[in-house]
Amino acid sequence: MEEKRLSFFEKYLTAWVVLCIGGGILLGKLFPQAAVFLDQIAIYQVSIPIAICLFFMMYPIMVKIDFAEVIKAGKAPKPVILTLVVNWCIKPFTMLAIAWFFLGVLFKGWLPGMEIVKEGTQVELFRSYIAGCILLGIAPCTAMVLIWGHLARGNDGHTLVMVAINSLTMLFLYAPLGGWLLGVNRMPIPWQTILLSVLIYVGLPLFLGYHSRKCIIAKKGLKWFEEKFLHYLTPVSISALLLTLVLLFSFKGELIINQPQVIFLIAVPLFIQTCFIFWLTYGLAKWLKLEYRDAAPSALVGASNHFEVAIATSTMLFGLSSGASLATVVGVLIEVPVMLMLVKICLRTKDTFL
Repeated sequence: MEEKRLSFFEKYLTAWVVLCIGGGILLGKLFPQAAVFLDQIAIYQVSIPIAICLFFMMYPIMVKIDFAEVIKAGKAPKPVILTLVVNWCIKPFTMLAIAWFFLGVLFKGWLPGMEIVKEGTQVELFRSYIAGCILLGIAPCTAMVLIWGHLARGNDGHTLVMVAINSLTMLFLYAPLGGWLLGVNRMPIPWQTILLSVLIYVGLPLFLGYHSRKCIIAKKGLKWFEEKFLHYLTPVSISALLLTLVLLFSFKGELIINQPQVIFLIAVPLFIQTCFIFWLTYGLAKWLKLEYRDAAPSALVGASNHFEVAIATSTMLFGLSSGASLATVVGVLIEVPVMLMLVKICLRTKDTFL
């Protein structure tokens, strides 16, 4: 595998992330009305400001993909089967077990008591938090994982194939599996959120990336495309990622400051679940003798979550101010820092693979 040098942005990414998280919380505290206004600019729970940032994260990745690699990746069944098994046969159940142990047993005495959810039903708040964790566990990532796989020097073609398969699988398995785990007779499916997020985060950058790559190479040649065009485009993904962090933490800055202990307690099982699924998938990939370029995206796909779908479902089921919705928001807040940590682990262990 060809070794690629880290860019300036990538080399000091941890420092930028810490600064952006702090800056986002500070902005949310100093200008709460502006943060609330931006957070409310959404269609079917899909934040438009975040969608714009994610587009600029995804397009530079899509335009770099050689689509011959996508076809090649689609013919390799092992990584695809591994990711599907982990996402749908293992991850939802480990999330339930870990969330119940920490929030229902270990941390139960430190959490608030009761809450009123939709239709006036009164429930123990820890159960609502667990429900939010479950909704995260059954919503595999279908967009952000492209940036994680790319930063980990994985096979972008394989990652794109997994994004497509995850999107289709979610349409069929999300509702029955979630309804069973939550004990809900009729679990709503946020069709609009799923379809709109896939269209904006994946479809649009994929369409523009494919056609612009084709046109630029036809007019300027492959050498100019790789040495000039991509050189100026590379920092765009990282810049958009950092701006996404600022926006996410500014939207929830007041929440973090007002309920830091609850945020931390919910974050613990989510963090453990993410790391556990990553190491499980990474270990299985090594056991299956996958190349690093396929193993890293497989593990990262399993570890990450589609938080927009989880938030939309929790809002429809339990209400926007419920404990379940809070838990899904905590999932958003820890997603980027934790996934960046796992990307670094991938890069440091890549020599142990084929």
